[in-house]
Amino acid sequence: MDILGISGSLRRASFNTSLLHAAQELAPAGTTIAIHDLHGLPLFDQDVEEQGDPALVVALKDAVARADALLLACPEYNGGITGVLKNAIDWVSRPGVARQAAPLAGKRVCIVGASPGITGTVRAQDQLRLVLRRAGAIVEPQGEVLVFQAHTKIADGRLADERTRELLARHLHNFLGTFP
Repeated sequence: MDILGISGSLRRASFNTSLLHAAQELAPAGTTIAIHDLHGLPLFDQDVEEQGDPALVVALKDAVARADALLLACPEYNGGITGVLKNAIDWVSRPGVARQAAPLAGKRVCIVGASPGITGTVRAQDQLRLVLRRAGAIVEPQGEVLVFQAHTKIADGRLADERTRELLARHLHNFLGTFP
């Protein structure tokens, strides 16, 4: 099983990117999680799209199309999903000039999220589910990974909290169990 991990944060010391690295460590045997970086991804613009997708967009669409599923690490900014993550979804929800179907259409998606706040990323994850469903993705209904007070659980880029590591490992296992 090949999973593509995408963090909705560009910050070098991102809690959400750290969650993806932990997921790589905790993934069940036979599962690989590759992380795709969103740095430099241009803002969605249909005029640009009609001229042909830029190279970074092509790379993202190809990575999403090749993956068996997506693992999205969703930060919460001002009570919602980040512009970075929404922009990436906007690009992969469209087929582009040379594609038959949008890479996100029918793709299974698992969501996790970390925030220094006390509610984790609950509002952002709810918004993300809505956007993903609208884009044709399959958002699995397994529980949520809402890492609250992430600054107390993630140190030096590593998810150190054992209880949260167990929750993330169980979440990944349950997600992979949804595949036929």
